[in-house]
Amino acid sequence: MSAPRVLVLGGKAGILRKAADLGLDVVNIQKPSAFDPAAVAYCTQIHLMDYQDIPAVTALAEALHATSPFSRVLTQTEAAQVVAGHLTTRLGLPGNGDEITRALHDKRALRELLNARGLGPVAVERGTDRSALRDFVQRHGAAVVKPTMGSGSLGVRLIHSAEEADAAWDWLESFGLKDFMVEELLTGTELSVETFSCAGDHTVLAVTGKDTGAGVVELGHVVPARISPEQADAVAEFTCQVLDAVGLVDGTAHTEIMLTGQGPRVIESHARRGGDRINDLVEIACGVDMEQLAYRQALPGFRTPGISGAGCAAAIRFLTAEPGRVVAVEGIEEARSLDGVLDVRIQVEPGDTVRPLHWSEDRCGQILVRAEDSERAEALARRAAGLITIRTVPQGQDAAVDEPLTLGRLLAEVDEVLDPFAAAHAH
Repeated sequence: MSAPRVLVLGGKAGILRKAADLGLDVVNIQKPSAFDPAAVAYCTQIHLMDYQDIPAVTALAEALHATSPFSRVLTQTEAAQVVAGHLTTRLGLPGNGDEITRALHDKRALRELLNARGLGPVAVERGTDRSALRDFVQRHGAAVVKPTMGSGSLGVRLIHSAEEADAAWDWLESFGLKDFMVEELLTGTELSVETFSCAGDHTVLAVTGKDTGAGVVELGHVVPARISPEQADAVAEFTCQVLDAVGLVDGTAHTEIMLTGQGPRVIESHARRGGDRINDLVEIACGVDMEQLAYRQALPGFRTPGISGAGCAAAIRFLTAEPGRVVAVEGIEEARSLDGVLDVRIQVEPGDTVRPLHWSEDRCGQILVRAEDSERAEALARRAAGLITIRTVPQGQDAAVDEPLTLGRLLAEVDEVLDPFAAAHAH
């Protein structure tokens, strides 16, 4: 019997290896800018092309499928979610089709769907002009503006009062964010719920606690979240209702929740496992590799495995620094030497430029730890992070720091578009 043949969009070598280790026949479509030669060992074919080029990727997938059919189209990459849904529907394969992935990728569409179903209603409007933004903030006291699509806190800005509305509008114009939404600002305990679905049956794998400080960029995560069992049950039940409303069929999902005084409310949801190494946290604390689980679903006779905790907790802390040129990174070995520290990764070195913290890509490193419980894990991660100092000095006139940041510039740096279908229509 031949191995199931799967089409995987994007993905680094380590993730592709998990598919190959299961015996899957992996065909990978990857953007040339993201190609890793190490991936060759885990794929029978690799096609280097922009998988967000809808006409081109559709023609290629159809030709490949006609020659040797795929059993599923899979991706663990946010930028490829709607493309995978489109190809799943186009090729008539099992999994989450275009309507499902589009509903999750389009934050305003998801909010309007949930509001219509009465699932944690949140006031929302499409961003139109300065006056409308000011009026919305005056009515609701505070707001958040964000692109209707995207991830990593890209283009998200908090508005805490009506007096801040004009400055926020000026920022929106300078940033080049034209298609955006305005929501009432949710306050409470921020979480994410990691789930796995099989034929529409949803299993909650973990609830992740989050720390964003006073901003929107995530600075830390812990699994399990430090909430009561009753709160965890309420959040889990609510998340499954959200996934039912969307119609999610299969695979991992990552649903960001604010546990407010009025109950849980969705921030956003994605048909993929969470980023920021949440997969590692869940594997350490719960014994489940969500990346592998997503591929196992392509195997014949797959059934959702039983979930049992590993009897510990895991946390990650992200490192930041003052904007400027890096002149020294100190304390790495001291942090690594702490009992329970599993991994320390520094993403900058002397001579590199640190930008203001606008989105996840502006963070400077990370520390992954394990401990007996969530409180100890969070404390250890903070302690280890406190041992590391990234020293910077102002750079004066430097394009990387001083050039105005725009949405187009940031997307170009990661070689992505927010809506590949709109881009195809424009072309």
